[in-house]
Amino acid sequence: MTGAERNVLFRPMVLADIPAVEEIEQEAFATPWTSDAFTNELTNNMFAKYIVMESGGELIGYGGMWVIVDEAHVTNVAIRSDCRGQGFGRLLMSELQHKAVFYGAERMTLEVRVSNTVAQNLYRKLGFEPSGVRPGYYSDNNEDALIMWAELERNIIA
Repeated sequence: MTGAERNVLFRPMVLADIPAVEEIEQEAFATPWTSDAFTNELTNNMFAKYIVMESGGELIGYGGMWVIVDEAHVTNVAIRSDCRGQGFGRLLMSELQHKAVFYGAERMTLEVRVSNTVAQNLYRKLGFEPSGVRPGYYSDNNEDALIMWAELERNIIA
C-alpha cells in the first residue's frame, strides 16, 4: 500500500461538495460542467452515482457514472492538478469499477480524447480496451473520442 492509498477516503458526493468539484472540473477540462449540471446529476438522475476522493481532509478528486441495468458509463473523472501523477487517478477509477460491480454492472464504458494518451494508458491498465471512435465528440475543438470498454467481472473483485 502506498502512502497515497493509506490517506485516501472515498464517499458519495453531496451537494455541499459541488464548489470544490467545480474547481477541479475547471482545472481539468476545456469545457467544464457547471454547478447546475452536477446538482442535476445528484438530485434528478436515478442512474447517476458520484463519489469524491479525499486525502488529508481535502477533496482531491471525483468521479461519476451512470449505471443502467448491467452497464456503467463513466461521465466524469478528475483529480486536482497538484495531485496528478501520484496514483490517485488509478485509485479513483478502481473505486468506480468496484462501485459499478456493487450496483450490478458487468461492463463499463467511457470516452476519452484521442489525444489523451496518459488517460488511455491508465484505462488500459484497468482492463479497458478501445472499441470505436466518436467523431467530433468534444465541442471545444471537435476532437474525436476513443470509446473504451472493460468487462468488470474478470478485472476486479467485488
